Amino acid sequence: MSEPVKSTRRYESPRRREQAAATRREILEAAHRLFAQQGYAGTTMAGLAGEAGVALKTVYVAFETKAGVLRALWNLLLRGGGGAVPVAEQAWYRAVLDEPDPERQLRLNAANSRLGKVRLGAVLEVIRAAAPNDPEIDALWERIQREYHANQRAIVESVAEKGGLKTGLDAAQATDIIWAVNHPDVWQLLVGRLGWSPARYEQWCADTACQQLLRID
Repeated sequence: MSEPVKSTRRYESPRRREQAAATRREILEAAHRLFAQQGYAGTTMAGLAGEAGVALKTVYVAFETKAGVLRALWNLLLRGGGGAVPVAEQAWYRAVLDEPDPERQLRLNAANSRLGKVRLGAVLEVIRAAAPNDPEIDALWERIQREYHANQRAIVESVAEKGGLKTGLDAAQATDIIWAVNHPDVWQLLVGRLGWSPARYEQWCADTACQQLLRID
């Protein structure tokens, strides 16, 4: 009688998964610091391993490439602790769509823009600067632009459904306007270069969006 064949599948215990997730988070926190300090080109996988206090192999196993690290960091920061929930399903984004007053919608959107830029501004600048020289990062930058434009489009369509858009302004034009007003490049110019406070940026975004998009009765 032959002996039963032993399974070669590695058992993944909850504790091991927790340890792996904690290590992954430590690497991403190290990446956040190094990318902000040294930029994308100046940061190496070995440097990330050293900053996180892990073996170089561990970084490669977790993320495969430096672009993979930056992409994972972006996804983590974008969701603001919301796990794997897409932005379109996050409570703070849904609150904008569910708000019945069009002006309040645009002001909530500006508040979200401020909070997002505070959390993401440094990493966005790293991605934007690295995109021309790295195809993977360029693809990430383009995806960020598309997704943000689509999220702004949903907000504009919600405003339009309530009859809030200016006469003669269609949803496509309105989306382009609000996307441009809230674009990360504008944050870099006003806050990064000119020294505006985040609060002043939010007020300007809100006022400009309302002036450009809303119907005045």
